[in-house]
Amino acid sequence: MTAVLDPDCAPARISGGDLRVPLVQGGTCTYANFDYAASAPALVQVAARVAELLPYYASVHRGAGYASRISTHCYEAARESVRDFLRCAADQEVVFTRNTTDALNLLATCVPGDTVVLDIEHHANFLPWSGRGRRVVPTARTLTETVDRLAAELAAKPAALLAITGASNVTGEVLPLTELAALAHRHGARILVDAAQLAPHRRIDLCATGIDYVVFSGHKLYAPYGAGVLAGRRDWLDAAPPYLAGGGAVTEVTSETAAWAAAPHRHEAGSPNVLGAVALAAACEALTELVIPAEVHERELTDRLRTGLEGVTGVRCLRIWADSADCVGIVAFTVDGFEPGRVAAYLSAEHAIGVRDGRFCAHPLLDRFGLDAALRASIGLGTTAGDVDRLLDAVRTLVVAGAQWEYACSNGRWDPVPETRPGLIAGPDTGAALCTV
Repeated sequence: MTAVLDPDCAPARISGGDLRVPLVQGGTCTYANFDYAASAPALVQVAARVAELLPYYASVHRGAGYASRISTHCYEAARESVRDFLRCAADQEVVFTRNTTDALNLLATCVPGDTVVLDIEHHANFLPWSGRGRRVVPTARTLTETVDRLAAELAAKPAALLAITGASNVTGEVLPLTELAALAHRHGARILVDAAQLAPHRRIDLCATGIDYVVFSGHKLYAPYGAGVLAGRRDWLDAAPPYLAGGGAVTEVTSETAAWAAAPHRHEAGSPNVLGAVALAAACEALTELVIPAEVHERELTDRLRTGLEGVTGVRCLRIWADSADCVGIVAFTVDGFEPGRVAAYLSAEHAIGVRDGRFCAHPLLDRFGLDAALRASIGLGTTAGDVDRLLDAVRTLVVAGAQWEYACSNGRWDPVPETRPGLIAGPDTGAALCTV
């Protein structure tokens, strides 16, 4: 373990960083969040930016009122902040969407040919291409062999797009994006990067890497206000039919015809999520300032976590490739003799630690591991060395001494029996209790 880390030091302040939650055995404890890869809490800067704009919130683009003009300015300024964050090329546009899944489904309507994907992808970058010329390349034992397989597939038959994850949402392993961009271009294809897991941890430079399209979600980027991004080359976006037909996506409408606007507005019909876009831009700006200290902090914490878990008898940490050298702050693991759901319930109920369990919307990858489910601990800007040590101590305690409480599985979900925590006790007043915790 790295000895230089301050146990209480985190590189940024997040909303809910001091949240205390009840324990099943009684009392409360500060919540240790290891579920950043699913949804990250808001940075305090993001929440403050939204609160600042709220009094001025109004319809954008076609209002003459002061509030409408302010909202329009903030919405379009947010687009420019995202462009700067991604270092977009001159021919690349930023389209605001609902989330990564929405962005990928939008792009799927624009691609004029086959799309090549790996079998390790999150369902969001796997399912939209089904029925649209999807070609699935099986992952090899090493990253080098996997890249060779992608090269062979692209050489064997023309494809319009290589759609690839930037970092695995299960193991955090990072792919060689610059190399893959060059590979795709060499074979006449473009490259899309699903950066839902990469963007919160690393800067992405579209110009330097040669990436044609990138997608990510605000809710994983410390801006959980319902916005996402598709950024990329505008020619496909301008040639495709509008993702949604409606106001804002047109320049002229008659009883028989419609003249559609160019991207990005072509694919942003309806009243856009102004607050979500502004929140996402605020997160991009904050991360730009934090990227170097945050990345160093994350690497130390991830090494501390993985090394500690591998030192616990019966714990297996998952990796896709034997030769992958880079990883963001995600560690997937199993504990011999314990169902992942039961471990997650124990960590939550007895230790106030939140982890993910299940198949992580990556069923083909879990099948490759020969697993029905696993556990995933993901690190973010609010994570401290003390949090990591709490998680390690809790796993060791489970392996050595077992849980204090009984747990039962119902409808695929494990819960403590009895459940004593306010707001989680089953009954007719559960909904009201959740709102008053």
